[in-house]
Amino acid sequence: MRRFRHCGRRTGQQECTLSPGQRDCCPPVAGVVEIGSSLELSPIGNCQVSALVDETGGFVWGCIPRVDGDPAFCALLNGDRQDQGVWRFELEGQVSAAQHYVRNTPVLVTRLEAEDGSALEITDFAPRFEGSGRMYRPVAFIRIIRPVAGAPRVRVRLAPMHGYGAGEATTTNGTNHVRYRIGDETLRLSTDAPVGYVLEGRSYRVESDQHFFLGPDEPFVGNLRSELRRMEANTRKYWQHWVRGLHIPLEWQEEVIRSAITLKLCQHEETGAIVAALTTSVPEAPGSERNWDYRYCWIRDSYYTVQALNRLGALDVLEKYLSYLRNIIDQARGGQIQPLYSVMGEAELHESFAPHLQGYRGMGPVRVGNAAYKQVQYDCYGQIVMPTAQAFFDTRLLRMADETDFEHLEEVGEAAWAKHDKPDAGLWEFRTRQEVHTYSAVMCWAACDRLANVALQLGKNDRAALWKERAEAIRTKIEANAWSEEGQHYGASFESDYLDASLLQMVELRFLKPDDERFLKTFAAVERDLRRGDHMLRYAAEDDFGAPETAFNVCTFWLIEALYLTGRSQEARQLFCAMLSHTTRSGLLSEDLDYETGELWGNFPQTYSLVGIINSAGLLSKSWSEVR
Repeated sequence: MRRFRHCGRRTGQQECTLSPGQRDCCPPVAGVVEIGSSLELSPIGNCQVSALVDETGGFVWGCIPRVDGDPAFCALLNGDRQDQGVWRFELEGQVSAAQHYVRNTPVLVTRLEAEDGSALEITDFAPRFEGSGRMYRPVAFIRIIRPVAGAPRVRVRLAPMHGYGAGEATTTNGTNHVRYRIGDETLRLSTDAPVGYVLEGRSYRVESDQHFFLGPDEPFVGNLRSELRRMEANTRKYWQHWVRGLHIPLEWQEEVIRSAITLKLCQHEETGAIVAALTTSVPEAPGSERNWDYRYCWIRDSYYTVQALNRLGALDVLEKYLSYLRNIIDQARGGQIQPLYSVMGEAELHESFAPHLQGYRGMGPVRVGNAAYKQVQYDCYGQIVMPTAQAFFDTRLLRMADETDFEHLEEVGEAAWAKHDKPDAGLWEFRTRQEVHTYSAVMCWAACDRLANVALQLGKNDRAALWKERAEAIRTKIEANAWSEEGQHYGASFESDYLDASLLQMVELRFLKPDDERFLKTFAAVERDLRRGDHMLRYAAEDDFGAPETAFNVCTFWLIEALYLTGRSQEARQLFCAMLSHTTRSGLLSEDLDYETGELWGNFPQTYSLVGIINSAGLLSKSWSEVR
C-alpha cells in the first residue's frame, strides 16, 4: 500500500516528491502559495453506488439506490448541520488523520490517531467482484474498523437522511442490526459492534476488529466477519486485475491509474451510462450560484471519458457505454439527440431545488435535475458517431457493430448534416443565447467524416462518397464563416469572433493539423485572451451569470496538449506538473479552479478533468522503450 504523492509545491515545499523519473519536469516555482481544499474527498464505489469520504473518514456524500438517487449522506451540502447526513467513527482525543488507497483499488484506508497514542484504522469499500456467473455490486457499503495502537475509544455517528435533507431516517433494530428507512428505500446495518452504542451514539472502547455492512434490507447470511473479509479480498482482487489490463504510460502511473479507476466508478454499470460527476451543486465559484446537478450522462462528457479509457485499453467501459448509446439511438426520433439523459435513459430531467439543504459551505441553491436536457446542442451527433465507429473496426469487442447499427447511425448523421449550420446552446450550455457554434459545427463534420470511414469498412462505397461529400461541404462552410480575417483566428461562433477554449480541439478532432497556419494563429489568440498564468478559462466573455471567475480544468489540459503538439513540450510538462500539484490528496480534480488561490471548485470528481490527466500523461510521458 502506498500513500498519495504530490508535487512538493502543494505543501509549500520546494522539492518535488514525485517519483525520480518525473522530478525533472517539476522545477521549483517561486512565490507559489498553496491552500487546503475543502474538496479533499476520496470516492469509493462499485459502479452501482458510491460515497465520498472526507479526510477523517466520514461519509459526507452518497446517494441511494444509485448516483442520481436521494443522498442518504448529504453533509457535503448540509451547511452547518454536519452531524446529519453523515457516517463517522469519531475517535476520542483525535489529533491526526491520514489516508491512502490500497494500491490499484478504490479501497480506502483512514488512520485516526488520538493524543494518548491510541489509533484506529478504517477500511472503506463498496463490494464488487464476480461470483455465480455475475458481477456482485449491491447497494451496499462496507466499513471495517481495526484498533492498531493503545485502547481507542470511538463513537459511531450514523445518521442518514431522506428527501434531500428533509429529515433523518427512522430506525428499528434487532440484536445485531439496525434498519434505516430512507424514503422509499430501507437499508439494514448488520454489525458485530454493540448496536445500542451505535443507536445512542455512545463512546466505547474498541478492543477488536468490528465490521459494518450497510446494505439491502434482508438478514445477513453467514458469519459477518469472515464474509466481509472475503468481500474485501475479492474486491481488492477485482480492481487490481482490472488495473493490470490497462495500457498505461511509463510516467505518472499512479495518477493515471487513480483517474482511470475513478472514471470507471462514474459508470452506472447496469445501463452503461457515465455520469459527469458524482455530486450536485458544488458551485463553480464561491457565491456564483453556478450550481448544477452533474449526476447525469452527458453525451459529450461520456465521449471524452470512453475516448480516454479506450486509450488505456479499458474496453469494458466502452462496450457498456455503446450499449447505452444504442438504446438512446433507438429511442431518438429521426436521429434527434438531446445533450443528456439519466443513467436509466430517462429524457426529462426537470430541474428543481432542494430547500432543506443549505449548499456547499452554505452556498445554495442545491439543484436536483438539469434543465439543459431541453437545450439543443448539436455537437452531440459527432460524440455519438465517433465512439460507435470503433465498434465497426475493433475485433476485440464482444459485440461488433453490423449493418443494422450503421443504418441507425446514419440517422444520427442525417441530423448532424441537417443541423451543422444551425444555432444551438453550444458545449458550454448557454441558457439565454444561441449561435452557430464552431465546436458544434466541427463535431457535425466529424460525424459525417467518420461515417464515411465506416461505410468504406462495410464496403458501401456509395454511402462513403455521400458522407465524404457532406463532410467537405461542412468544412467549407466552417472555413468561410468561422474564420475572422480581422482577428486572424477562428471564432467561437459563426456570428462573432470571440474566443473559447474548445477551438483547441480542432486538432484533436482531426479537422486541422497542429502545424496548420490557421490553427497556430488561433492557438496564439486563445492563449493570449484566455490563459491566466498556468490555467485556462473556457471563455472570457460574460454569460448568463456574468464573467467567469474560475479556470475550467479540462481547458487547461487542452492548453497542455496544444503546447505539446506545437513543439513546446517542456512548457507542456511544466504546466502538467503544475496541474498535478492542485489535485486532492486522493489524486483527483473537480471541474474548476481558482487561478489565483489554487482552490478547487465545481462538482467532484469531474470526469472531464480526469480525462485531461490521462490524455496529457499519455502525450508527455517518456516511452517504455527507454527502460526495457
